[in-house]
Amino acid sequence: MLKRKRWIFAMLAILPTLAIFAYVRMYPIADTLRLSLHKWDILSKKKPFIGLANFQELMGDRLFQEALLNTTIIAFGVLIITIPLAMVLAALIFHRTRSRFAGFYETAVFIPHVVSLVPAAMAWKWIFDARLGPLNAFLGLFGIQPQAWLFDPVLSVICVIVLCSWQALGYAVLIYIVGFKSLPVSLYEAAKLDGASGPQSFWHLSIPMLKPITLYVSVVTLVSGFNVYAQAFVLASDAQGAPGRQVRVLVLDMLENSFRNYRVGYAASEAVVLLAIVLVLTLVQFTLLREKGARA
Repeated sequence: MLKRKRWIFAMLAILPTLAIFAYVRMYPIADTLRLSLHKWDILSKKKPFIGLANFQELMGDRLFQEALLNTTIIAFGVLIITIPLAMVLAALIFHRTRSRFAGFYETAVFIPHVVSLVPAAMAWKWIFDARLGPLNAFLGLFGIQPQAWLFDPVLSVICVIVLCSWQALGYAVLIYIVGFKSLPVSLYEAAKLDGASGPQSFWHLSIPMLKPITLYVSVVTLVSGFNVYAQAFVLASDAQGAPGRQVRVLVLDMLENSFRNYRVGYAASEAVVLLAIVLVLTLVQFTLLREKGARA
């Protein structure tokens, strides 16, 4: 009877939180799924059920394909840059924890993660400016011709990747530092006695033991990359100020279809595709972690 009362009390205690979560998170997802199956036009009173017609149209939509390709390139580009760089920086900071500048190193790396997206994007837009940007000025010292970073379709994607990697790096480094602190020091001492150098210990001990951390950070980074929006919206706007024309991403395409073309149902189908990608990445994460636990 006591256990039953405790169980009832626990359920009643978390019920308000579950209700808020369902209303704020689950209901919008369910409603988006419903909208994706309708021809939902803001300007029309009739909103007929059309089944999977929106998804069939997506397969032939050139703008959607371009947005999906750009988003995928950005997401995996950020992943490829962030993971190894974050691991190396975390190792350097961790092994300098006794230094009086250790706090400064951690703060300097983490600040980009908490800086507001729009001011950060504006600052980087100035850096990449073709005429006044310091990047072209620096490259000019080595005889390299100025590049139109934000007006070339390929270079503008690279610029967005750099900005997203700069912002994602701080969180990844923080997680890796926590991972380094959980590693047994005795293994490194034994490796040092056996004549292993610092890089050898890092390669043969740190990287394998930090595999669960790497899986978590990689999935979080990849999911964040697929949700990129503000960086492309501000950084890659054209000369007339039209947002994100050089780098079209999924979230931007969804917003344009919803609020500029008034095709809410079609935009909802894009959101469902993005949700499916996020779910697949999450399932991959849990699968790999479960396999790691089973081997352990």
